[in-house]
Amino acid sequence: MRVLVVGAGAVGGYFGAGLIEAGRDVTFLVRERRADALRREGLRVAVGDTVTVHEHPQTVTAADAGAAGTADGGTAAPFDAVVLSVKAYALDAAIDDITPFVGADTMVLPLLNGMRHLDRLQDAFGDRVLGGLCVIAAQLEEGGVVRRLAPGASITLGELAGGESDRTTALAAALTGQGFETRLSADVRAAMWQKWVFLASGGATTSLHDGAVGEIVATPTGALSTLRIIDEIAAVATAEGYPPSARALETVRSALTEPGSSFTTSLFRDLRQGLTVENEHILGDLVERAVRRGVDAPLLSAAYARIRVYENRL
Repeated sequence: MRVLVVGAGAVGGYFGAGLIEAGRDVTFLVRERRADALRREGLRVAVGDTVTVHEHPQTVTAADAGAAGTADGGTAAPFDAVVLSVKAYALDAAIDDITPFVGADTMVLPLLNGMRHLDRLQDAFGDRVLGGLCVIAAQLEEGGVVRRLAPGASITLGELAGGESDRTTALAAALTGQGFETRLSADVRAAMWQKWVFLASGGATTSLHDGAVGEIVATPTGALSTLRIIDEIAAVATAEGYPPSARALETVRSALTEPGSSFTTSLFRDLRQGLTVENEHILGDLVERAVRRGVDAPLLSAAYARIRVYENRL
């Protein structure tokens, strides 16, 4: 199966490298500058003190779509599967870029945060779109190295309508790589909501309090406000028909109130670095749903507003 990974940053770079190690046929769709760096320096992935270099990874750019082949000699389109690993705010540009590479039977697997992207993708590609999510703590360092920040990485995928199918079973097998787990879900929407609850709770908590989990819970009221944020977000999910399980809620509460924890989210790390953030997709969409469903979410709304102030200054 020919797989196109859109982006070779923290997410696409890590999972794409794992697929290369497993002998999969992987091509990265990247900007020309990133393509040049990958051809020159290889795809570099750091886990602890070990840096693995994948020399000459297959790359393609949007400009190659109308060409007979890529610079690496591969065929430009179509691919059997397209894995979207871009930030949610880059989705529209990514759709334009991948459209020439998507054929009638191409599976489009988004690994984006939140749920808002699904409607946009289905408008563009219909039932070729699958549900998916990933779990990974990683960042792209200034020198171009993809660094995994913590153990544990996985991809979960499934049919948006639920159940299993021949195509998702085949894709799950094709996306089995080194350094991460691949899971096939019969209810991928519920899995996506479960991740969203965790990610939004962590993003809202760390951004509103401007610190890592350990710093927050070291204050007299940090743990209390954290738990209230989790409850607000869980209430929104429940109102939308996807109540978090007791086990999932316990995992979120434990992770976000652990004394001394250095845990943060990509939303907070991007905020700290002065970068564009996924505020609308991770928190803003939840705030809109809370208003629609009549769910009282003052702390979630405050976190969203705090980041909007930051965004208005960019």
